Formats: sequence, C-alpha cells, structure tokens
Amino acid sequence: MDEKQWSALDARAAILKALAHPARIFIVEKLKDGEQCVNALTGMIGLDTSTVSKHLSVLKNAGIVSDRKAGTSSYYFLRVPCILDFFGCVEQVIISRADQQNRIVLACKQR
Repeated sequence: MDEKQWSALDARAAILKALAHPARIFIVEKLKDGEQCVNALTGMIGLDTSTVSKHLSVLKNAGIVSDRKAGTSSYYFLRVPCILDFFGCVEQVIISRADQQNRIVLACKQR
C-alpha cells in the first residue's frame, strides 16, 4: 500500500473515531432535524455543557458538523447530512448479526 492509499484510509478512520461515542452519535442524530445550540443539546443529552462542547469539538474537527455564532450562542448543524446514511448501514449490520445469533440459538435448542 502506498502513502496516498494509507492517508485516505487514515482519513476515513478519523471520521469513524469521531463517531465512536454514543453521545456524539446522539448529537449527530439530533442535528438531523436542524441546527441546535449547545444549551439545547445539553438539555437533551443530560450531560454538562463542557462535555457536550468537547463532543461537538470532536465532531467539528472531523468535518462532520459546523457551527455559526449568534451573539453569545453557538449553533451547530450537520456539515454533511449524508453521514446519516451510514447509520442506516450500521443498523443493517446490527440486524444481520442479531439474525445470525438467533439462528445459532435456535440450532442449539434443537439438539
């Protein structure tokens, strides 16, 4: 593998790492309906403001969300809404794995 290929894979991994936390997935899903301020997200997720801000910073540094300032408030929005399509794929993996586990359980019960 050459350096260019490795860089492309590394960039993908960075985005996946940014999504690899339940709070950040929650934030991305909430932003699906439109921009939200930090205080609103804090109320929805039940974490303190500094923690939500750190999660938003991770998502912003990965290029998943952007923000705009309005007075003293920051409003966040999905920079690339197509990221939500990825979640549909993840759900299919979960369903497929559950189906496979159910088949194994049924096979064990039939013995």
